[in-house]
Amino acid sequence: MSRCVYLPRGMDVPGQKYFTTIDFVLFALLLVASMAIGLYYALSGGRQRTTQEFLLADRSMKCLPLSLSLMATFQSAVAIVGTPAEVYTNGTQYWFIGCSYILGLLIPAHIFIPVFYRLNLTSAYQYLELRFCKTVRICGTVTFIFQMVIYMGVGVYTPALALHAVTGFHLWGAVLATGLVCTVYTALGGLKAVIWTDVFQTVVMFTGQMAVIIVGVHQVGGFSDFWRKVTDGGRISGIDLNPDPTVRHTFWTLAVGGVFLMLSLYGVNQAQVQRYLSSRTEKEAIMSCYMAFPCLQIALGLSCLMGLVMFACYGDINLVDQQYIKSKDQMVLYFVMDMLQDFPGLPGLFVACLFSASLSTISSAFNSLATVTMEDLIKPNYPSITDSRTHSFLKYNDIICCCLYAALSIFGMLGGPLLGLFCLGIFFPWANSSGAVTGLIAGLVMAFWVGIGGFVAQMSSSVTVCPHNCTDTVATKNLTMATVTAIMTPVTNKPSKPVAHHGLYSLSYMWYSAFNSSVVVLIGLFVSLITGPMKERDVTTGTVYPLMDKIHSLLQILVKPKACMGSSPEHRVILRTKKNTGMADERETFLPSDQTSYLEQETSV
Repeated sequence: MSRCVYLPRGMDVPGQKYFTTIDFVLFALLLVASMAIGLYYALSGGRQRTTQEFLLADRSMKCLPLSLSLMATFQSAVAIVGTPAEVYTNGTQYWFIGCSYILGLLIPAHIFIPVFYRLNLTSAYQYLELRFCKTVRICGTVTFIFQMVIYMGVGVYTPALALHAVTGFHLWGAVLATGLVCTVYTALGGLKAVIWTDVFQTVVMFTGQMAVIIVGVHQVGGFSDFWRKVTDGGRISGIDLNPDPTVRHTFWTLAVGGVFLMLSLYGVNQAQVQRYLSSRTEKEAIMSCYMAFPCLQIALGLSCLMGLVMFACYGDINLVDQQYIKSKDQMVLYFVMDMLQDFPGLPGLFVACLFSASLSTISSAFNSLATVTMEDLIKPNYPSITDSRTHSFLKYNDIICCCLYAALSIFGMLGGPLLGLFCLGIFFPWANSSGAVTGLIAGLVMAFWVGIGGFVAQMSSSVTVCPHNCTDTVATKNLTMATVTAIMTPVTNKPSKPVAHHGLYSLSYMWYSAFNSSVVVLIGLFVSLITGPMKERDVTTGTVYPLMDKIHSLLQILVKPKACMGSSPEHRVILRTKKNTGMADERETFLPSDQTSYLEQETSV
């Protein structure tokens, strides 16, 4: 197979190609279309005049656009460049993270969504004040802000840097273009514009990836040749059941550890909770979670296929050693420019795909940061603030977020502790405020200790090569981005066993969320028992999920199916309300039947 070798720009090579006019036009069209969607929603409907419309889209969204937006929010550009590079290097073992999507979406659909939706929240962190106290709410909010800031920094800078290195595209031009476009359509159109722009950008992402896959398979010689090369090259991985938690990717680290990662993303992250709360009904919010499952599987499958196509084209060639690229995060873009440069417009389409992922990630971060800043930091301290002033602040806050995320990007690894904090409140009614604050602090300390310690350990042993499929312990990688760590790990043959506390530094990054959330729960429960468990009468109704009652009821049904067929568990209350259609609506709830909003119980300084 003949293949054009695309060398770095610094080398004077006759016939070397960069972006053509068509490529730039396609890229520009993506940015213009995204801004046009924001402008449309700024001028239509209620014109984003109220906080309710700006932050929650008037609670009018249907499940299909919500499901695509749920997928696009954390399908960042880092995933698009990272996952194929991981599959190219280590095979398809990473695909088994798709198994974690099952519980990672079922649990939010049936536990977190009902709790948040029935409390009529705007910010997920309002729950923390209802369940614990104002201090816990502020701690959770600040932690989330730092988490999203690092996510935004990596999500924008990584693809821009790779694009600059491979194509010569201006680095800060790409960063500023992404930030500016996101700021414009987020500030103009609110959450509704963000969601529908996510839908458009999802279509662009899938189209760009499919174009690369189709052309790449054709360049290889057809599907049969493609499949033969990847199987002969050992890139189709079987199930690795190694229980060692220090092994970077096994079935257990991906399918089990990945569940905790998914819960931190789709269970308690404000960007996703805000989408659930914007749905027309609780049922549609749950359905959007279900419909996100095939969307995520398609996105994962396309990324893995791109990695296999890259291997079929290049074989065992190490592009870094051959000095075609400087790092593995440039591999996908190098492949695109190499394989698609004879097809005018296709490189531009893929770059549009890449930046669609960045736009969807950053716009979601902007909107969620604006929400928690207003609802959790401003309103509780200034309860008399008017809705018009609130709306004006939210628009300007998006611009402020764009300017500040680079300065604060040193903070990360915060998804696991936040997940633990919410789990402590939802599942353990005796947990108190002291336990929540102490547990969160302990989880954050542990997260930074393991992360920074792993980074130092890695730097001190940089003269040696990291073992094959061993964990990539880089401190600055955010726990909410599973694929960031998937793109940088070199491989050899024999793993070395860590000793003493260094074993903790070698923990697979897929276990970080599970480990840190467990620390929060265990420390929180321990401190709560020492300082005095919270009494049942002090727990705000609706803030605790009746997990033990659910398990007890399930066991009763399994053990005595006939006796339980005609009765409902005591904690279940069936609400029957007549709608405009005259049809009865039945749904299970653990809230009082009057559906009172408990936001009235929030305190202010």
